[in-house]
Amino acid sequence: MKNIDDISELKQFENLELLAKLVVEGFITGLHKSPFHGFSVEFAEHRLYNTGESIKNIDWKLYGKTDKMFVKRYEEETNLRSRIIIDTSSSMLFPYKEKHRQTKLMFSVYCAASLIHLLRKQRDAVGLTLFSDEIELHTQTKMSSVHSGMLYGNLNQLAFGDIPLNKKSKPAELLHLISDKIHKRSLVIIFSDMFSTEDPEKLFSALQHLKHNKHEVILFHVTDKEHEAEFKYHNRPYKFIDMETGETVKLNPNEVRDYYKNSSGQFYNKLKLKCGQYKIDFIQADVKSNFKEILVPYLIKRSKLH
Repeated sequence: MKNIDDISELKQFENLELLAKLVVEGFITGLHKSPFHGFSVEFAEHRLYNTGESIKNIDWKLYGKTDKMFVKRYEEETNLRSRIIIDTSSSMLFPYKEKHRQTKLMFSVYCAASLIHLLRKQRDAVGLTLFSDEIELHTQTKMSSVHSGMLYGNLNQLAFGDIPLNKKSKPAELLHLISDKIHKRSLVIIFSDMFSTEDPEKLFSALQHLKHNKHEVILFHVTDKEHEAEFKYHNRPYKFIDMETGETVKLNPNEVRDYYKNSSGQFYNKLKLKCGQYKIDFIQADVKSNFKEILVPYLIKRSKLH
């Protein structure tokens, strides 16, 4: 099977579980040829026997080969608890031109599917949360095959189902609520463009709330860098539509480019600064980027937790 690590190659896939397997297999193969080859991404089926526990699960065949006692690991045994949080508001549908285009939401879904496969490969439990102006889904944190199948089913619906426009986002309010729902210390992985009409200080406070609860946090700030950060449009009139409110404005991008880049740049820099202060890993995730840019920061963070 073909290994895949480029988002542009994924548009023909509608089986996220298969897609995730291909992405991760290609990624792991690439690790052996990179400076990150030392990271462990193998599936651990055994652990060392602890003196005093029951001997019924000892793998005696393995004992005969190694002269060491190992016990078989089961679904309930996990190394790490992780929660993937995806912003599903309408701004995540940018650039909105045709079905299944390379949008911020599709990019987030592909990345989440790949992370779920990689997490399970490392015997880590994972939960999924979807939010816009309300919490749309908040699953339990498990590592069973049945549970992962349910997660892929929800991601498939998100990726290939009908997503309405004019769906607003309240990341500040919702991240506070989500933080209260995550009771055990976890690795929290967020995919969002962080677009909101809320007070930015409230957003920063919500991110800080996650750290107060002792979670490790990675924020993937999902953007179409070419259009949203650099504002690269041709020198002609455009009609710009706010995908969360439906409001429209007609203008020539050249007339507002400097002002736009300055304003958006200020927010980006403040968000990055606040994440640094709160010890949150901040990753700019361009929808046209390679998957390695998403999976490597996760592995770096995970390696620090063991």
